[in-house]
Amino acid sequence: MKYLHRLLELKLNEYVDFFSVVGLTGPRQSGKSTLLLHSLPKYRYVSFDDFKMVDFFEEDPDKFMSIYDNYVIFDEIQKVPKLFDYVKIAVDIDRDKTGKFILTGSSQFQFIRGVTESLAGRIGLMSLLPYQLSEMPKSKIQDSIFKGSYPELVAKNYALTQDWFSAYLDTYLKKDVSALAQVGDRREFQRLIRLLASNTSQILNYSTYANDLGVDLKTIKRWIAILEASYIIFLLPPYYENFGKRMIKSPKVYFYDTGLVSYLTGVETHNQFVNGPMAGSIFENFVIADIYKNELHRKSHHDLYYIRTHNGVEVDLVVDRNSYREFIEIKLNSTFNHRWVKPMEQFITEKDKGYLLYSGNQQPYTQQIQIINYLDYCVLEKSQ
Repeated sequence: MKYLHRLLELKLNEYVDFFSVVGLTGPRQSGKSTLLLHSLPKYRYVSFDDFKMVDFFEEDPDKFMSIYDNYVIFDEIQKVPKLFDYVKIAVDIDRDKTGKFILTGSSQFQFIRGVTESLAGRIGLMSLLPYQLSEMPKSKIQDSIFKGSYPELVAKNYALTQDWFSAYLDTYLKKDVSALAQVGDRREFQRLIRLLASNTSQILNYSTYANDLGVDLKTIKRWIAILEASYIIFLLPPYYENFGKRMIKSPKVYFYDTGLVSYLTGVETHNQFVNGPMAGSIFENFVIADIYKNELHRKSHHDLYYIRTHNGVEVDLVVDRNSYREFIEIKLNSTFNHRWVKPMEQFITEKDKGYLLYSGNQQPYTQQIQIINYLDYCVLEKSQ
C-alpha cells in the first residue's frame, strides 16, 4: 500500500524533539500506526491489540520496561492503564531525554485520564483524523464526499465501502463503546448514531433525541460525550461574542467522516448523493470537517464556531484567527447566488475575511469577501 504523506508529520517531528512523551489519539483506522512507523523508523513498535503483550506487561511490568525503555511506540496504551505510571517513572529518571515514548489511543476518555493522572507536563498531545483533502489523491476527492476519507478505503479505491463501514461500526459498538462505558441498550445507542447522521450539520437538541429514543436527557448527553470521545462526531459551538442575546447558543453536530454519514443514511452512489435530501448537509459536513482536520493537524490553536440568530440568519463557519475572523458560507451548488453572502455581511468587520465556498468557479465580489471553489480553499491554499 502506497504511503501518502500526512500534514501531521511536520508537527510530530517537532514534538519528538521537544517532549519526553508524545501522545497521538484519533479514531480507529485513521492511520496512526502507519504514520508513526513511516516517520519514526528507529522506534520499536508494541501493540496492545496483541493480548500476548498485554499479558507480558501485567505479569512482569519491571522486565517489560527494562526491554522497552526507550524509543518505543506503545499502541492502544489505554488497554494497559497501569503502563502510564511506569512511563512516568522512566521519563522522570532522565527528564532531558526527548522522544522516549510515543503513546497512541483511539479513546480520548481513557487516554486523557491516564495522561492527567500520570503524565501531566511530560507529554505533547496530538490527534490524527482521516485524510484531509490536501493529503488525498485528486482522483479520489469527489468520491470522498460520500464515501469517506479513511486511508484503507482510499487505498483500495473504495471497494466494498458498505461492508467496510458495517464492520467498522460493529467493531466500534462491540469494543470501543463497551470499553468506554456501560451503554445499556446498545441498539438504542446505535439508533442515536443513525439519528445524528440524518441530522448532521444541524443544531443539536438533546431533548429531541431523548424523546425519540425514550431515554432520559442525562443518558443522551453521556452517549453524545462517548461519540465525541471516540471520534465519531464533533460539536461546533455557537459564536455569540459581542452579538448579544439574539444568538442561538446550542452547538451543531458534525461527523468526522461523511462516508459514515452516507452509510448510515443509505447513500451509496454519486447519484444518490447529489439527488438525495442529504446532499447539502453532507457537503457542509464534508467541508467543515476538512477545515477542522487542517486546523487540528497543524495545531493552529484557532477555534471554530458557527453563527445563527433567533431570526434564522446563519453563517456556517467562523474561524477565529485571533487577530481577525474568517466567515465561511458553504454551498454544494455550482451557480453563485448573491443571497448566500448576505448573512456574513451582517457580521463581518473591516479586519475580517469572508469566503463563499461552493462547487463553481472563482469570481470577483468584494475585497473582503471571496467567491471561490471549495477546493481552492481546502486544497490549494492549505497545501501551501
